[in-house]
Amino acid sequence: MAIDSLPDLRSARRLVIKVGSALLVEQGNARAEWLATLAAEIAALRRNSEVIVVSSGAIALGAAKLSLSKGGRGSLADAQAAASVGQVELARLWSDALGTHAITAAQMLVTLGDLEDRRRYLNASATLARLLEAGAVPVVNENDSVATEEIRFGDNDRLAARVAQAADADAVVLLSDVDGLYDRDPRESGAALIARVEGVTPEIIAMATGESSSGLGSGGMLAKLQAARIAERAGIALAIVNGTHPSPVSRAFDSKTGTLFVPQSNASARKAWLGGRLAPSGVVTVDEGCMTALENGASVLAAGITGVEGEFARGDLVAIHGPKGERLGQGLVEYTSAECSAILGLREEQQAEKLGYAPRAAVIHRDHMVHT
Repeated sequence: MAIDSLPDLRSARRLVIKVGSALLVEQGNARAEWLATLAAEIAALRRNSEVIVVSSGAIALGAAKLSLSKGGRGSLADAQAAASVGQVELARLWSDALGTHAITAAQMLVTLGDLEDRRRYLNASATLARLLEAGAVPVVNENDSVATEEIRFGDNDRLAARVAQAADADAVVLLSDVDGLYDRDPRESGAALIARVEGVTPEIIAMATGESSSGLGSGGMLAKLQAARIAERAGIALAIVNGTHPSPVSRAFDSKTGTLFVPQSNASARKAWLGGRLAPSGVVTVDEGCMTALENGASVLAAGITGVEGEFARGDLVAIHGPKGERLGQGLVEYTSAECSAILGLREEQQAEKLGYAPRAAVIHRDHMVHT
């Protein structure tokens, strides 16, 4: 189905709803009455749609239980300990809230690697599908008890978009502490809400501050725009709406208040997964000629590479940067970082001498590459 406005989200076949820490937890305590209104909305949505919840809040809840300073974010060890305790409490909250409507909640904790590795991604996809088939509402969160700063999503906005990909969802609703995307900081006089976005362009990105006003969460508007970019590539609609009010989903749909990001393409499942990956192992920088060729659908060839950063193996994900450092895309590399360094700038006939074997067709083939 085509989703062209916020009310259309009510008819989504499969919907992901993301709930942030600041909405669910206040001064270390769950906002139980607010959660009850959202649970009732989820029950109503399930008459037409399958629903998945991506919920923050474990660290905030656990920090209160353990009396940790800075909301449990004073150190990585504090955050991991708080998450371990808070995950139990968070699961109980959702189980009780949804159980009031005779809905079974299923906890699903994931790490960045679960959705970056193709095989593990497919396993997560199968689990989500089976839970929905069984009539449960999966409640997904990043497994902060084991995640480290180097290998984590860092925010549940992008996690929600990746979960939507894995679940083959039609739409994502990000419940925020503002009405949606504004053309500037919403605290500034004259700031205007943008109701509809046709593609996350550099101009749209420039409107985000990247800051979370609550101080509880780890995301911000920039993270939400990054989530929208992941979603739009996979043909998934994404909405940012104000979640601070009771029954926030109905309020946004009825008033048409929020920002809807309209899907821009429907890439193959593999290319959508590749485009949504968040942790490249390195960078290859290309020259002007290669950058122009990429815009016309070409592969990355060694002759057009001017620099290599990081250590990576064949098959790893690498970012592709232009001559001014601008990000052009990312893809799966056909050589190790050492091999790339050895053949950069060389034409095909020169590469065999350096490598000791016949060169491959490309350093990054266009079939294994997505543009930013």
